[in-house]
Amino acid sequence: MPIETLIALTGFAITASFTPGPNNALIAASGVNFGYRRSLPHILGIAFGYAFMIFVVGLFLGQVFQQSLLLREALRWLGIILLIYVAYKIATAGGLSQADGRARPFRFYEAAGFQWVNPKGWAMAIAITSQFIDPAAPIESSLTVAFIFICAGIASASLWAWLGSQIASRLSGPERTIWFNRLLGLLVFAFVFILLLT
Repeated sequence: MPIETLIALTGFAITASFTPGPNNALIAASGVNFGYRRSLPHILGIAFGYAFMIFVVGLFLGQVFQQSLLLREALRWLGIILLIYVAYKIATAGGLSQADGRARPFRFYEAAGFQWVNPKGWAMAIAITSQFIDPAAPIESSLTVAFIFICAGIASASLWAWLGSQIASRLSGPERTIWFNRLLGLLVFAFVFILLLT
């Protein structure tokens, strides 16, 4: 990959990873409710799950999704339904529930799996692979793009989780945490509304 393309890809990855979106809202909520350390599986699930998705889209699925409106719409609506559910769980409990009803952070595989139904993630994956995957060297360029997104994803999710944990230390008392969770749930729901408009 030429150095100019690599610089453009890195800039795009940083911008896409750090700007607000469903992943960053969810990991910030995890930081608030569970702290940075307990959010590490979620952080790694975002970074590696999204990088793997980009790799697979770059090698196999990019053309399929670009050509199939039905498939794109089905995935979009599945993602929207899941985001509404997650927004509700954050607003009412602070996270996903365990068997005993207590809130818990996302596990690695849940965060990685979420990337496959995240509408913003799919839109970016298709745009990224169409711009940065070299048809003459699909494996090498897909691996390069995936690696860049692993680095950007870990940095971004770590920052958002850390910011969440810092906010949590300033929320004195459970009532403020409850209201903050409601606000984060509303933020995730707002992303759903934006996705419905696009």
